[in-house]
Amino acid sequence: MIAVDTNILVYAHRADSPHHKPSAAAIQRLAEGSAPWAIPWPCVHEFLSVSTNARIFDPPSPAEVAVQQVEIWMESPSVHLLHETPGYWNELRTAFLAGKLSGAKVHDARIHAICLANGVGELWSADRDFSRMRGLAIVNPSLE
Repeated sequence: MIAVDTNILVYAHRADSPHHKPSAAAIQRLAEGSAPWAIPWPCVHEFLSVSTNARIFDPPSPAEVAVQQVEIWMESPSVHLLHETPGYWNELRTAFLAGKLSGAKVHDARIHAICLANGVGELWSADRDFSRMRGLAIVNPSLE
């Protein structure tokens, strides 16, 4: 299963992003396809935070538009919204210690651990910090 990180969701949503077209096309292929794909809940939270932030975007996405975008993704019959499971702590501990992570990188370890605990094999992300963690193939569809 493929999971999608926050940055790809933001690129797909924001037409003013230089990575909008390839990211939007990639998400559309997932959403319209029959293969299961996923969005970790923390990425939904972060998407809402980033896309509506006036310090990041001028103008930011209105809250209603950001929520509507999430609901559109949730309408895909093949999407799974991922959360912490019983195996989550072991994955988080391993990623945190093996990657020698600290600070803001702990959030990425959380995404990584949620994905592994839910059987995800590939994470679509433009965040290079995931390279410090093992177990997931990291693909950047915004470069295609």
